[in-house]
Amino acid sequence: MKKPLLEINNLCVDYVSPNGVARAVNNVSLSIAPGETLGIAGESGCGKSTLAFAITRLHKAPALISEGEIIYNGRDILKMTNKELREFRWNDVSIVFQSAMNSLNPVITIGEQLTDVIVAHKRISVKQASIKAKELLTVVGIHGDRLSSFPHQLSGGMRQRVVIAIALALEPKLIIMDEPTTALDVVVEREILNELYDLKEKFGFSILFISHDLSLMGEIADRIGIMYAGNLIEIGDAKTVFNNPSHPYTKGLLASFPTIHGPKERLYGIPGDPVNLLNLPTGCNFQKRCNDCMDICKKDDPILAELNVDYKVACHKF
Repeated sequence: MKKPLLEINNLCVDYVSPNGVARAVNNVSLSIAPGETLGIAGESGCGKSTLAFAITRLHKAPALISEGEIIYNGRDILKMTNKELREFRWNDVSIVFQSAMNSLNPVITIGEQLTDVIVAHKRISVKQASIKAKELLTVVGIHGDRLSSFPHQLSGGMRQRVVIAIALALEPKLIIMDEPTTALDVVVEREILNELYDLKEKFGFSILFISHDLSLMGEIADRIGIMYAGNLIEIGDAKTVFNNPSHPYTKGLLASFPTIHGPKERLYGIPGDPVNLLNLPTGCNFQKRCNDCMDICKKDDPILAELNVDYKVACHKF
């Protein structure tokens, strides 16, 4: 097995509020291998984006990384100085955020934003950076003439491609994609994901792909992790998670998507609401929404344990 590019061990992230401390990421441990695509799925508020921000230490108060370690190529990101963090971000790990329009400066041209990233991290002239920027646009399927365009002059799909180009600018080994296609229609979404797959094959980077869309993740990820109320509750190879899930929550997520082929079936959503992180129940966080809840579920918190080789589930049924 390849040595992990990124290894997260017992990571905890808290949000401190006047009403108490909400643990958004609770003892999460996972790894990403070189060239691997790891998908993280779950409902809104389950801790997906909080986990992504922790990897690059982008959290600001009231967020606090209270425990754990994040090891990238043998270095603990949580122990890096501000200078080391500046060199680490974008050179080693970059992020594609959820809303491209919020990621791009509306009053600066696309060309300026691309060259700014390159010049800030490399000893290179603005002219050379402009040539590199034009190449990057071509790589993501946009004509180089668009360097002089402002974000509002581009379509949603083109803006998202620009953000991906910026993420690729310094050829990082890991790209974190936080729901990058949420606001796009399915046709544009498919085009961007196909291009992303081709870019991954060309440059060989790893991807941490965050989404609430399990059907989409089943197509592009090598492994899938499921989060609920800050906990990683199931993780394994994508085909098994998608076709034969073990945790009741994962089954509920998959049952909420219609099938394109086969007979029409009634969709069943997951009953109830996500738990309040400021008032967690004793035992399993999913107990009130679970049809398979047992007495032990109301007493003990399930531990993420190996069900099969390289497949883990946090459920008292197993």
